Amino acid sequence: MINATQREPNPPHTGLLGWLGLGRAGAVAVHRTGDVSGTGRQAIVARIGAFLAEHDLEVTPANLAVAHGVVSGLNPRLERRIRRMEETGQRISQEWLRQAVAGQGADDRSIDLLAQRLEKGIDDFSRSTVKVRSTTQCYGDALESHMGELNARPDPGKVITDLAAFAGVMLERTRKAEASLQESEEEAAALRRNLELARRDADYDFLTGLPNRRAFESRLEEEIAAARAANEPLCVAFCDIDHFKRVNDTHGHEAGDRIICVVGKTLSDLSGERCHVARHGGEEFVVLLRGLALEDARDLLDGQRRALSERKLVNRRTEQAFGRITFSGGVADVFAYSDACDALAAADEALYEAKESGRNQIRAAGPRA
Repeated sequence: MINATQREPNPPHTGLLGWLGLGRAGAVAVHRTGDVSGTGRQAIVARIGAFLAEHDLEVTPANLAVAHGVVSGLNPRLERRIRRMEETGQRISQEWLRQAVAGQGADDRSIDLLAQRLEKGIDDFSRSTVKVRSTTQCYGDALESHMGELNARPDPGKVITDLAAFAGVMLERTRKAEASLQESEEEAAALRRNLELARRDADYDFLTGLPNRRAFESRLEEEIAAARAANEPLCVAFCDIDHFKRVNDTHGHEAGDRIICVVGKTLSDLSGERCHVARHGGEEFVVLLRGLALEDARDLLDGQRRALSERKLVNRRTEQAFGRITFSGGVADVFAYSDACDALAAADEALYEAKESGRNQIRAAGPRA
C-alpha cells in the first residue's frame, strides 16, 4: 500500500506547480485518522493536486472524487492498482481510469442538472406566489377605493357598476395567477420526485442492482456507529472474481457482465439487516458483516465462495462452458484498526495475499504489526 503518512521523498516540482504547492514535496503528512482540519485538509488537497498533475489528468468533479478516494485511503483497491501501474512504468490515462472505476455509480452531473431545474422551478413558484399576492393586494386596494367613493358620492348605481366591472377583470387575473401557481407547484413537485429517484439511482450499480461504492461509504459510517452503540463486532471484506480478464477475453464482455451478476447474486444472498453487499467497481465487491467475529465472517464468505466454485456455469449464447468461476476475498475486523481506512486497507492486503496464494480462498487479515 501507499504509505499512510507520506510517500518516499522526491525532488519538488519547480515553477507553477511548486508555487501552487502541488509538487511532490507537498504530498506529506496525510494521516488516515479522519482528521481533515487545518494541516490535514491542506495536505490532502496537495496530494489530490499532485495526483492529477503527475498523471496529467483534467481537473473534473469525477477525477477529483477518484483522486480523493485514492489519497485518503477510502478506495484501497484502486490505490493498489495504480501503485502496480506505477511500479511497472505504465501510464495512468483518462481512459484507463474511466474503466477502472466503471460501475461505481451514476454520473452526478444528472443529479446536478435536476437540482438546477428544481431550483428554477422553486423560483418560478415564488414568482407566481408574488404575482397572486400582488393581484390580491391590488384588488383589495381598488375595492377599498370604490367603497370610499360609494360613501362619498350620491350616485351609488354608477359606483356599483364600476365595481362590478372591475371585479370581473380582477377575477380573470386571479384565475390566471392561480393557474400559473398550480402549474409551478406541480412542476416543482415532479422535479422533487425525479431528483429523489436520481439520487436513489446514483447509489446503485446499474448492472447488478447492488449498492455501489458511493452507497457503501455511507453505509460503512452507519454500521460503525450502530456496531459501537450495540457493542457488536463489525467486519469488512473485499471480494474479487478470479481470472476475470480471461472470462472477458474468451467469452466477450457481455458474458463477463453476466458473470459479474452471478457473483453479485451469490454474495447478495447474504444480505440482510446485518450484512450489506456492494459492487465496489469492475469485478470487485465489498461486504460489511455486523455481529460476526473475524473468523465467523471469514467462514460465512467462504461458504459462498465454495458454493460458487461447485457450480457448472455455461454461456447460454454459445453453449460453451465458462469453466470454474471462483472469487477470492480478504476480511478484516474494523475495530482492530485505528480507523475505517486502515481496516479497508487491511482487508485489501488480505485479498492480495489470497490472490498471491493461489486464488479461490478467503483470507482473514492478521494482527497489526
